[in-house]
Amino acid sequence: MRLWIIVVAMGAVTYGIRLSVLVFVHHSALPRTARDALRFVTPAVLAAIILPAVVYTRGAGHFDATHGNERLLAALLAAAVAWATKSVWATIAAGMTALWLLQWALG
Repeated sequence: MRLWIIVVAMGAVTYGIRLSVLVFVHHSALPRTARDALRFVTPAVLAAIILPAVVYTRGAGHFDATHGNERLLAALLAAAVAWATKSVWATIAAGMTALWLLQWALG
């Protein structure tokens, strides 16, 4: 029980620290270069989460960037759809549909 109290308390502390910047610092107080740089945080974090799942397919340490990697093919198609449409929902739909169809066809 004590472990859960620590986990919840640290989650609240972390959330409070992040929220304090949003509540107490007005966006105009940040330098323009900082605001411009913050625009790239979300794509960078998403890329860091998604890329390992795409190229490391058969367990830790096994890099697979071949044409037989259905995750890589689906990700490339999703990237093309994202670039062409600029729509998050179209990108997700195209990527997931391509992944499911490729897994069905190749697996």
